[in-house]
Amino acid sequence: MGEEARGIALGVALDALVGDPRRGHPVALFGTAATALERRVYRDSRTRGLIFTALCVGSVTALGVLLPRRTAITAAATWAVLGGTTLAREGAAMARHLADDDLDAARRRLPHLCGRDPSNLGEHELARATVESLAENTSDAVVAPLFWGAVAGVPGLLAYRAINTLDAMVGHRSPRYERFGWAAARLDDAANYVPARLTGLLTALCSGRLRPTLRAVFLYGSRHPSPNSGQCEAAFAGALNVTLGGVNDYGGRLEHRPELGDGPRPTKRDISRAVTLARRVAWAAAALAVLARRR
Repeated sequence: MGEEARGIALGVALDALVGDPRRGHPVALFGTAATALERRVYRDSRTRGLIFTALCVGSVTALGVLLPRRTAITAAATWAVLGGTTLAREGAAMARHLADDDLDAARRRLPHLCGRDPSNLGEHELARATVESLAENTSDAVVAPLFWGAVAGVPGLLAYRAINTLDAMVGHRSPRYERFGWAAARLDDAANYVPARLTGLLTALCSGRLRPTLRAVFLYGSRHPSPNSGQCEAAFAGALNVTLGGVNDYGGRLEHRPELGDGPRPTKRDISRAVTLARRVAWAAAALAVLARRR
């Protein structure tokens, strides 16, 4: 096994053991630097947004190219870009709160997973939001970074995390970022295209419901407004035999998402099943990444 394969394996193990630190996470430090650069270059312009995105992603990718190919460095980079353990912990916390019928605690916890307004959500909508977030972030926080690590080593790991972080910062539609965030959003769509579909396939393989899951992806994956999120959510819907989608409230901005799946609406009991499935997919993706970099 080569140094990069050992590094990825160690990084995955480190994430499983400690997860994300509460303070001083490298991704948070990147976000702080990107925010400072945004203040300097921002204009309501696609061109300025393209320059901003190129500077942020290019500098991090260059750092990855310059770093020596050592096991410890690859392990540190892998740990820094993964978020699977923290994702599973947040899902498990939501499951506990809802199992205890503590809706207030669940509403306070939901912003750790997604940006929906939880103030008026009941048990079923909290469960749906959690399952959908677990599905989407299994790709964003685990499969996609490991895929790019398998393709390009440390530069791929760092570049993907920079792209995905910028999308979360400026890639959403709002008066400020409609034009400035266009480049970040489109680059994130491109970077996640293959990983999202790999997530759907791994979900099918890890679920014990291969044919229903693949059928759900085929029938519903393209109905979602996101070219990638729909693949992951449809796969989880098929694997768990639930129906996802509906109206999402983002602080007064309502988005109507199409229904994905053929089963009943998710309940609090489905959250634990989704957490288990997400963990299985994460370990499968890790094994594939290690195999891909074994030489």
